[in-house]
Amino acid sequence: MRLLPRNPHLGWTPYAWLIYLPIFLFEPLNRRTSVLEWGLTLAAIALFLALYFVGHWVEGWRVALVAASIFAQGVGFAPWNSGASVFVIYASAFAGRLSPPRRATATIGAMIALTWIESWALSLAPGYWIAATVFSLIVGGVNIHFNEVGRTAARLRDSQAQVEQLIRIAERERIARDLHDLLGHTLSVIALKAELAGKLLATSPERAAAEIRDVERVTRDALREVRSAVAGYRSEGLPAELARARLALEAAGVRTEYLTMPLTLQPAAEAALALAVREAVTNLIRHAGAATCRITLERRGGSAVLEVADDGRGGAREGAGSGSATGLLAMRERLAGLGGQLEIRPAAGLAEGGRGTCLAVTLPIGVQPTLAVGSPAAAATASGEARGEGQGKARGEGQGEARGDGQGETRGEGDAEAGPEAVAAAAAAGAVPALDRRS
Repeated sequence: MRLLPRNPHLGWTPYAWLIYLPIFLFEPLNRRTSVLEWGLTLAAIALFLALYFVGHWVEGWRVALVAASIFAQGVGFAPWNSGASVFVIYASAFAGRLSPPRRATATIGAMIALTWIESWALSLAPGYWIAATVFSLIVGGVNIHFNEVGRTAARLRDSQAQVEQLIRIAERERIARDLHDLLGHTLSVIALKAELAGKLLATSPERAAAEIRDVERVTRDALREVRSAVAGYRSEGLPAELARARLALEAAGVRTEYLTMPLTLQPAAEAALALAVREAVTNLIRHAGAATCRITLERRGGSAVLEVADDGRGGAREGAGSGSATGLLAMRERLAGLGGQLEIRPAAGLAEGGRGTCLAVTLPIGVQPTLAVGSPAAAATASGEARGEGQGKARGEGQGEARGDGQGETRGEGDAEAGPEAVAAAAAAGAVPALDRRS
């Protein structure tokens, strides 16, 4: 049977505070005391100990009941034993645990006032009411302070737990957005290429086999990207994403125009723009039915502005489908976290009759330069050194090339192996136009 609750903040100190209890025995030991008085004294000590240990298990109004019971013992024995002031002090110690602090202060004050009234009415020894007053104020005040500190710490722990819960929720939402961005685009490309391979199987088995090889490559890239996302890494960067976008658009038969200029971006901003390109191109391929896509990246004032425009029927509109709406909502949330914004408006200069959609992303440029997007060095850096040995080579045996015929298919002649590093290398080599400054 435990006398005290398991409380690391309480520990063994309640046992130490019992050192003052023998004061109640000083007077009976120093004078002739009857057996009845000894019996009452020992019974009072036994009752006090029971109340004392119970008081450490209870909270709220029960603590006030324990304090009142101990105080009653002090008032009751004071006419015969001035050492009963220790009961008043212990009662004040328990009263200091009451909440809020003003209630504890009022209770201690009432106890001291009753002690004075009793001492005045019964002409008790000054040692009784002086000791009760001084030590009740000290012990009770200290307990009020430390109990309030403990309650504040408990509130902080609760707040911290709520913050951690919100962090976990935000992290789950971030993971959901990243998985949507990573897999939505890739699965769209896989479906497109698989459909194209099925159509080419009867008429051109070689081209169908090339498309199937592309499906295998894209699948492996998706697996690698998911693993990287789980490990906390991001994509190779904006140049590599622009190269992927070009390949995907050509495979879908969409002519691509690039009007871009060099920019210096922080990693978070570059990652956000890269994922915006991915989401916009994915929606365009899925829903727009466009023949032309124009991607523009430029600096306007202190912001980087990315625009993806098409001449289709509105593939980037938020009402285009649940998947599109989810992706655009995730994009808005990601950009808002970086101080950016997303705007969807009709495209100008690509189609007549109000057709076409332009998805515009505006993102403040950080003050610390990190990566000059669009330069060959940036593309090579983003790809993780596309030519490094032991980390995957982009090589072609025979004459491997990504070309578009009348329908814009991507095909390889010979045995071409094109991994994610090859995409970035293609960006550096010119598969993506070198981010020119045309206006």
